[in-house]
Formats: sequence, C-alpha cells, structure tokens
Amino acid sequence: MTTNEILEKVRSGALSVSEAEAYFRRKPFEDLGFAKLDSHRRQRSGAAEVVYCQGKSDEQLLAIFSRLITSEGEVLGTRASARQAELIRERFPDAAYDTQSRILSIEKPDKPRRGRIAVCTAGTSDIPVAEEAARTAEFLGNRVERIFDVGVSGLHRLLSHLEDIQQANCVVAVAGMEGALASVIGGLVDKPVIAVPTSVGYGASFQGLSALLTMVNSCSNGVATVNIDNGFGAGYIASQINLSICNASQ
Repeated sequence: MTTNEILEKVRSGALSVSEAEAYFRRKPFEDLGFAKLDSHRRQRSGAAEVVYCQGKSDEQLLAIFSRLITSEGEVLGTRASARQAELIRERFPDAAYDTQSRILSIEKPDKPRRGRIAVCTAGTSDIPVAEEAARTAEFLGNRVERIFDVGVSGLHRLLSHLEDIQQANCVVAVAGMEGALASVIGGLVDKPVIAVPTSVGYGASFQGLSALLTMVNSCSNGVATVNIDNGFGAGYIASQINLSICNASQ
C-alpha cells in the first residue's frame, strides 16, 4: 500500500492508528535469505519492486512472487521463460505471460490507465523489446499506443502517424541497425523521447552498439537513451514522465 492508501484507510476506519503505525515501523525490506524484497519501494518511488526472472531458480521465483502477491496484490516479472511462466501459472492461474516481451504478470482487475505513451519501432524485429516497454508501462497504469515498423528507410510510414505521436506525453523509440529513428522523432515532437537501441542488425551493428552510439550522439534535443534491449527501463521512465504530467494536470 502507498502512504496515501494507508492514511485513507485510517480515515475511513478500515485501519486503526496502531495498525498503520505498525506498518510504517516494519523494516523496509523482507529478508528471504536469497533475496531482500524492498517492501517500501512503492511508498518511495510510486511502484513496487519488479522481478527480473532470468537466472532465478524455481524455488526462488515462486517464493518472490508469493511474497509480492501477498504484500502488493500484483507483481510484474521481466525476462521470464515459458517454463517459468508455467511454473507460476500452476500456483497463480491468473498470471499472464507474453511470449514476445517475456513479461510475466499478475495484475489487479480493472486497473485504470491514464495519459498517453507512444511506443514506436523502426522494424518488426524490434517489437519484442518494444512490447517489453509497452507492457511495463501498461502494468504501471499508463495508456499505450503501439506504432510499429515506421523506420527511416520509409519515412512516409512514420509521417502518416505523426499526429498520434505528437499527442503522446512521451515517446519510446525502439530501433536497431543504425538507430536513426529516435533522432527523427526527436525533431518532430515537443515531448521527451526515450531511445531504446536493440541488438537487431548485421555484424557491423555489433549487437546493438551501433544503434546505442547513434542514439547517445543524437543531434535532436530531448532524446534520452537507455541500455541495449532495455525495454523495461524505457517503459518505466516513460511511465514516470506520463504519470507526472497526468498528476500535474489534475
């Protein structure tokens, strides 16, 4: 629960003052031995801890998901394998898994989504990284519009969606190869652009390094770059930008 949620429960009588005090006095993490779950992260940063599934044993993953479901009522997992998804589904039938993005999640029902984030890709091969960004942002309570395969080799494709892109509160631009998409979008919008280089491309692209360097050296203002294939990081930052704008307009 967030601080505001706790205070509202105290005001409504659903939670006593002593119960609220006990909640705030809890140590800010839960030690599972192999993991220290950050139980106060939502209060500090607005979103609960996210689980990086890759590399975790079955026992570790089940224990972490179970504790987060108990404390948060939902959980977001990234880079999960299909086998890990089946493992979690056996315990939590409501868990959803997307094979492209490898996002594994259990969400609260009827969650509102606010604002607008545009997630764009240069090519179809960039969609798995873009979906990681989009689904992360959606889980965090944002409305996302997907605009795929609008790379600079056919600029008219991008321009046909320009009005939709310009109406977003921020844009995620996902591209491999030479990574030029972010710079082009950055020159067409007045909102922040989050550039995501992907490892898509032939040998001289160096598994995304070429796109990374292009994006870092962008001549367009307002372009910020995350790490190679880091769709999650882009989706999280986009969420912070979008929700900040939504909150400021209330």
